[in-house]
Amino acid sequence: MHRAYQPILPTGNKYLQEKWDRVCYHEHRRKVKDAKSTVDNHSPETYSHLNLKFKKLKLEEDRLSIIERDNQLLLQKMSTIMRTTGRIDNKNEYKLKSLNSEKRHREQLRVNQENKTMKERLKLVQPQYNHLKWHEDWYKAEKLMDHIAHYPRGWYNGQNSKTKSEAVRSAPARGTNKSKNIQPRGSQ
Repeated sequence: MHRAYQPILPTGNKYLQEKWDRVCYHEHRRKVKDAKSTVDNHSPETYSHLNLKFKKLKLEEDRLSIIERDNQLLLQKMSTIMRTTGRIDNKNEYKLKSLNSEKRHREQLRVNQENKTMKERLKLVQPQYNHLKWHEDWYKAEKLMDHIAHYPRGWYNGQNSKTKSEAVRSAPARGTNKSKNIQPRGSQ
């Protein structure tokens, strides 16, 4: 084995250098093994008062004791009722009567009568706005919009189903109204 050992630095005796190097290596391995870590990676210390919440346990115990006491009282009452006929009478033979039902009925009749008279008056009143004039104004506005429009009305919907050249050929001439049935009532 000593023949295979080649020291790093030049030395006078390879056997002694190998022995010293081995001792240094074993000393280094022992120091590494016995070295203490500088970072504490152990779990933190656990405190019992943080894990066991005594106040919460006490409150829970008190709540359960109250529930248990209420259950016992209820059980005693139920057993008393079962042993005896009980003190409860379920028969209701009287009718509820309101003290002001007549007044409410008269008030409802009065409101209904007022509503009927108001409805009759509204039927007799003539409107202040002329719906024929509104229709004529709308028709004029439609014609103006047709005159100033760059494309005829409905051209985009036609393009979705046809090609562009077919839509241009089949589109009505500019200024014509596509819907012939829209006319003012006064011009009929």
